[in-house]
Amino acid sequence: MALQNSELSRDQLLHSQAHIWNHLFGFIHSMSLKCAIQLEIPDIIDRHGSPMLLSELVEALGIKPERTPFVYRLMCMLVHSGFFVKQSVSTTTCDDEEGEGYLLAPASRLLLKDEPLSVRPFLLLVLDPILVDPWQHISKWFQNNDVTPFHTAHGRMFWDLAGQEPKLNQLFNEAMASDARLVTSVILKHCGGVFEGIESIIDVGGGTGTVAEAIAKAFPNIRCISFDLPHVVNGLVGSKNLSYIGGDMFEAIPKADALLLKSILHDRSDEECIKILKQCKEAIPSKDNGGKLIIIDMVVNVNKEENELLETQLLFDMLMMSLVTGRERNEKDWAKLFDDAGYTDYKITPILGFRSVIEVYP
Repeated sequence: MALQNSELSRDQLLHSQAHIWNHLFGFIHSMSLKCAIQLEIPDIIDRHGSPMLLSELVEALGIKPERTPFVYRLMCMLVHSGFFVKQSVSTTTCDDEEGEGYLLAPASRLLLKDEPLSVRPFLLLVLDPILVDPWQHISKWFQNNDVTPFHTAHGRMFWDLAGQEPKLNQLFNEAMASDARLVTSVILKHCGGVFEGIESIIDVGGGTGTVAEAIAKAFPNIRCISFDLPHVVNGLVGSKNLSYIGGDMFEAIPKADALLLKSILHDRSDEECIKILKQCKEAIPSKDNGGKLIIIDMVVNVNKEENELLETQLLFDMLMMSLVTGRERNEKDWAKLFDDAGYTDYKITPILGFRSVIEVYP
């Protein structure tokens, strides 16, 4: 039945349409940004060192001049999205458009190839067709018995495919390493006290060792181990206080004073988390003897005033639903996991934006 004037005013009707369209076309934000990354536009503008004219950008891209209007339209989208800014440039040209040049906005500095804290690898992972395809199958997944939409799309679980497909494995490891660099830099600068009194620490699911390496460098007296599946750590070389061990966290975890779990538990179901937490409990000493877990993960809605952070958490929760068996959890959910796994206490420090540091004691 058609909407009646008494149900929605003209402004409400048009606003509702725009609201729907903005969400309908939301993927265009992601794909426009991916295009810019693949063309290396942030790097080109950064190397230019001053506001870059559209004509200069097109020339540097090495594409046909006929594409100039399309580059302009792409940049309009990315300026609106807050990744670039425009600034007036003194020029002798008569072309009004050439009177403005492009500069990086703060967020785009995290998209540069050579930026130590770049999130570029994470973007390329999440927007790879392998991870995008499952979103086309979510409604079908709701009606079948597959464990995840990823399984519906690819016929295998994410972890199985990552172990068999070198491209996906590389994308995943590079993405996790890039995220680890950013998070670790913040923790070591603002929350380094969590490592005080620890003589040994194991990064469980530590990938190629980015976090363990940073801790080992910052705390030379701490013996650091990156623990992950054999195919992840094979061939990696450690240092004086850094080593690598291959194994399965569901079967056994080497012993240490403390264990670190960064973005591990949100990938897993409650049942899987309890198994991992119990294995962790077996690997550390009692609370009185300094044993603890250091979890870096999301605690949903830690700060209700930060609506943008909450949106990020909700988006991540949907990502977990699409790809793996995990979910993002609020404090009540975390407390239940810790209690079910036999832990006695925990402390949450919301210092990482949409993520927190959670210290858990046996």
